[in-house]
Amino acid sequence: MNHAIFAAAGLLLTFTVSGVEAAEASYPNRPIRFIVPFAPGGPSDFLSRMVGQKLSESLKEPVIIDNRGSVGGVVGFEIGAKAPPDGYTLLLAANSLLTINPHVYKKLPYDPQRDLQPLTQLTSGGNVVVVHPSVAATSIKEFIALAKSKPGKINYATTGTGNLLGIANFKLMAGIDMVAIPYKGTGQAVIDLVAGHVQFFFMNPLIAVTNVNSGRLRALAVTSTTRNPALPGTPTVAESGVPGFENITWHSVLVPAGTPKPIVKRLNAELVKIVNLPDVKERFLGQGLTPVGSTPEQMSALIKAESLQYAKLVKQIGLVPQ
Repeated sequence: MNHAIFAAAGLLLTFTVSGVEAAEASYPNRPIRFIVPFAPGGPSDFLSRMVGQKLSESLKEPVIIDNRGSVGGVVGFEIGAKAPPDGYTLLLAANSLLTINPHVYKKLPYDPQRDLQPLTQLTSGGNVVVVHPSVAATSIKEFIALAKSKPGKINYATTGTGNLLGIANFKLMAGIDMVAIPYKGTGQAVIDLVAGHVQFFFMNPLIAVTNVNSGRLRALAVTSTTRNPALPGTPTVAESGVPGFENITWHSVLVPAGTPKPIVKRLNAELVKIVNLPDVKERFLGQGLTPVGSTPEQMSALIKAESLQYAKLVKQIGLVPQ
């Protein structure tokens, strides 16, 4: 009796393992959903569409972009974190979703380090400090003087916790007072900034370079520690009167935790290959972004290290989790 039960259990396990192996071997054999936790029109949307198209060509299956915009990206991120771990749901993430949100929200419906498996870091780069052309300042020093003369009168856009925290730190280090206007995505923030409804923003280079070169917006500085080759005449914030200031953003791709290792390995290899394609690298560099293409282990280490840094910064600027 017991021998029969054990034999049946072993046979069932064999069938189960064989089924999993077959699914992994045939991956992918249907469309892949690529969740973007922000509204269309922003840097995350741009990256997902460019990378998604290349991934579709490589895997020979459709990659469908699914924008799930919300302030802070929490809604889309939860959907991605709780999707089946079968390799058919990818999640594009700005670093704020992984390393900042856990420290500015009292309770999140997911744990980024527990519920998600990193695939690779796509890009890295500082933001561009931009203002509407009507703002009477052509440098960071002039802007700080203007803001100090009008405390609480200048509005700035925020599209998530990344630039919210970055600008909060800038305000603290510069000793100025401005008013935050939250947006669900960069696209709408840019529209209002160009129209003059808000005056100040930390903008991703992907969106900033075109708007600055066209004259629709004015660049005052970049938030990295070195100048951006796409805007060579624009100084850093640190060299413009706020020593030691830095605000780096990056984007990455993840899958739900528990996704089979062979699929993780396959997707990492495909994404790293895409990041290193000459036309993709040229596009990234031309928009002021540094292409990366890391291993899952490297990305996990980055998430842990940066999360600790932002935990310290949140306490330093006195930001109360909501």
